[in-house]
Amino acid sequence: MSVLKGKLDAYMRLSRMDRPIGTYLLLWPCMMALLFAAGGMPDVKVLVIFIIGVGVMRACGDIINDYADRDLDAHVERTKSRPLASGEVSAKEALILFAVLALIAFCLVLQLNELVIKLAFVGIVLTIIYPFTKRFTNMPQMFLGVAWSWSIPMAYAAQTGEVPNAAWWLFAANWSWTVAYDTMYAMVDRDDDLKVGIKSTAILFGQYDRQIIGLFQLGALACFIIAGLVAERGWVYALGILAFVVLGLYQQKLIYGRSRSLCFKAFLNNNWAGLSLFTALGLDYLI
Repeated sequence: MSVLKGKLDAYMRLSRMDRPIGTYLLLWPCMMALLFAAGGMPDVKVLVIFIIGVGVMRACGDIINDYADRDLDAHVERTKSRPLASGEVSAKEALILFAVLALIAFCLVLQLNELVIKLAFVGIVLTIIYPFTKRFTNMPQMFLGVAWSWSIPMAYAAQTGEVPNAAWWLFAANWSWTVAYDTMYAMVDRDDDLKVGIKSTAILFGQYDRQIIGLFQLGALACFIIAGLVAERGWVYALGILAFVVLGLYQQKLIYGRSRSLCFKAFLNNNWAGLSLFTALGLDYLI
């Protein structure tokens, strides 16, 4: 019984169910997309499917990421205790778990329309490819931004049966925001990544990392504002935008000295930025 419990615990950690930050960062923009697409309260069935789907696909992404990095994570301080790197879970077990979760996600998508199903195939390909981009490009965070924003056109398609031009403003906002916060995350591992050969925007940007992160934050801010204007949102959403600005400035303060712990804290703080925007948007429609 203790062996089974230990294995289940390892599977939980492999899929990051013990660390929900990634799920939150995926969830807020996806829920915003549903609100924008519905002009308020989305279809309950669609809402439930996307909430579950976000959690399942986040787990899929983390499993395939650890599978791709299983020989490198053991040499990185922050990741050496991960289940695949430490040997608690075999590569075969990880692939089986990935396949099971991907099948669950596909079953969820089958409850929706044909356009969503087509977009879902693109989404799973993006999920599988992303971890390997760290081998051949210095911009894996930019590819991650596409993968982590793909739920936005899917949400619009599920709610409206199409992906209108307005959806791409939110997509662009989330892409820019993802590049910004994942570069903060990459700053934590920059020294170790240089040793083992993992590429990242934190390495690419070098001494200008803070300034370029700031540009991506500004890009995200501009696109979130435009998305709100296109949807004719009001003053409550504007308060969410203000909160996003204040938290972005706070994150810049945290990463100023490039301390590993503070860069990680800045990354985690983006959860509050996303939650603020989502909450403000929801309240704006409610009022």
